[in-house]
Formats: sequence, structure tokens, C-alpha cells
Amino acid sequence: MPSKSPIRVLIVDDHPMVAEGICALLETFDDIEVVGTLTNGVEAVAHAASLTPDVVLLDLNMPQMGGLTATEILLEQQPEMRILILTMHDSSEYISAAMSHGAVGYVLKDVPTEQLKDAIDTVMTGETYLCGGARQAIQPKTQDGREPLTEREQTVLLELAQGKSNKDVALVLDISVRTVETHRKNIKRKLGISSTAGLTRYAMEHGVLQGSGRF
Repeated sequence: MPSKSPIRVLIVDDHPMVAEGICALLETFDDIEVVGTLTNGVEAVAHAASLTPDVVLLDLNMPQMGGLTATEILLEQQPEMRILILTMHDSSEYISAAMSHGAVGYVLKDVPTEQLKDAIDTVMTGETYLCGGARQAIQPKTQDGREPLTEREQTVLLELAQGKSNKDVALVLDISVRTVETHRKNIKRKLGISSTAGLTRYAMEHGVLQGSGRF
């Protein structure tokens, strides 16, 4: 009977000993293949396409490019990729930021190996995974106030607010039209705005169209 292909995992962490330790633990499972260990987001963005991982275990704070920016760019390149944040940071702000950038899981580095394996298996089924510590951290958080836009969403909003079509924005930012549509949908959801005119009005009221477009 043919065996199922192993889950291809890429580990990105700026501490080589940590990365090697995680690699050694994961390689004890027959259904996991570690396809590489990299040290920062720049390397991840440069090599992910050729390494073709199913799941990327990504640290947050790394030199050159951190995990949040890397998550966004990696998912623009390969939307089907699952990003699983593996970090020491257990604050609700970090967790919320990671999930809003597109990560589908958040695991603290001190979890047992079995939990890490469980996290990988869970995100491979298309579900979201938060380890116990992460769930505890976000428990008390209230849902009042708007979810902040990511840097990439702010950039897309700036272009859309100038009246550009999805195709125009895709050309300017060198991303696919589908990616622009996804960003547009997320921007509307986060801001509670349903129309393009509403986005333009929001951009004008918040100074997005002035100067550098920062707000």
C-alpha cells in the first residue's frame, strides 16, 4: 500500500542551536521531512519557493527581516503555505499581530515535542492552532476597537484610495490580482467598510493620501 507523502517542514530561527534542536526532534517522526533550517525572514523569502515546504515554523524576532513581514510576503508568494509561529513571546499583542498577518498557528518554544507535532498536523488539516499558553494570553482580551491594518494592507489601501483598480495595484506592487483582492477584502473587514467609496473616504479622513501615506 503506497504511503502518504511526509509533511515538508521549513524551520526559520536565528539561533542555529534552537533550529537544529527542533529539526532533530521533528525528524523522529516518520511522517515529517525537514527540508531546511534558515536564520531569518530574508532567507525564508529567498528559498521557500525552491524548498516547497508545506509548513514553515517561523520565529518572530530575527535580524534583517522578522517573522511578521516574512509571513505576509511568503503568503503572497505561496498562499497555500501554512505559517506556524514558534516563539518565546506569549503576549496577546504578538499573537494577534501574527494571526492578522496570516499565520495559522502560534506555539511557544517551551511546549513538549508532541504538542509541536500536533500543531503541524492541525494546520495541515486547514485549521488554526494555538497552544495552551497562547490561548491563555488572548483570553482576557476584549474585542472592542478595530483590528489594525498590516503594513502591506496600508500600502494596498493607499493605492486603492487613489482610484486604482485591483489590476493596477497588482502591477504597481508586483503581486497577483488575487492577492490584491484578498488584501482588499481584509481591509474592508477590518475597517468595517463595505464599499470602495468608503475606503477612499476613510483614507482621506485619516490622511492616507497625504505625504508618504503613513497613518
